[in-house]
Amino acid sequence: MPICVGPVRVSCVIDGDTAWVEGEKIRISGIDAPEIEGRCGFERELAERAKRRLSELLSSQPFTVARSGTDRYGRTLATLYLRDSGDVGAVMTREGLVREWTGRRLPWC
Repeated sequence: MPICVGPVRVSCVIDGDTAWVEGEKIRISGIDAPEIEGRCGFERELAERAKRRLSELLSSQPFTVARSGTDRYGRTLATLYLRDSGDVGAVMTREGLVREWTGRRLPWC
C-alpha cells in the first residue's frame, strides 16, 4: 500500500498507526507509533521508519480488517491481520517501530 501524498486518499498509509483502507480511515488498535512531527530527531526518524514499514507490510500480502469501534476523532479502530504474518501491530511492536498502547501517550525522546 503506498504512502499517502496529496489530498485524495483512498488506500494509503498516513503514519505508523493510521491508514486509509478503501476510503475508510483506520487507526490500528493496541499500538502507539512515534509522531512524524515528533519532539526530537529520534522520534521523527522512527516515525518515518514505522510509516515505511507499515506501507511495506500492507503491500506484501492480503490483509483483513477487524473493526472494534471508533476513536474520538472518528477514525475506525481496527486490528489488521496479514494473511501469512498475523497481527500487523504485533509485527511492528516486535520490530521496535511502535509500542503497545497503554492508554496514554508516553514520550519517545
